[in-house]
Amino acid sequence: MVKKVIIEGKGTNDFLGTGRRKATAVARARIRPGQGRIAVNGRALEDYFPNELYQKRVLQPLELTGRLQSVDVILRVAGGGISGQADACKLAIARALVRMDPELRQTLRDAGLLTADGRKKERKKYGLHGARRGTQFSKR
Repeated sequence: MVKKVIIEGKGTNDFLGTGRRKATAVARARIRPGQGRIAVNGRALEDYFPNELYQKRVLQPLELTGRLQSVDVILRVAGGGISGQADACKLAIARALVRMDPELRQTLRDAGLLTADGRKKERKKYGLHGARRGTQFSKR
């Protein structure tokens, strides 16, 4: 069963951040002071990312800065796969935290959480089976 998570508030003291990954996954994070609730596309974090690995990846900036229990996070994510979405959420949360408290910038920068992962899929070249895989060699 999917449980809806509703985080109420006017949005006057919200801090926004955007994260991208693998050219397709885009996440927008909205952070506000609260009790540590996290909603991803209106669903609980555990419902949207059932794998614990992805949950830890999304929560990494909050755990590093010690804000896990003091802020509410609303995430809107679209595009890509589950791994790309988790990384996009991580970057979006980190950027929103910096807007909330600029003193966190160096801590997040040292952990590599403010650097966007620029890796993308390499294009297929003509005459090859994939980006690099060539045809099978035949001696005769």
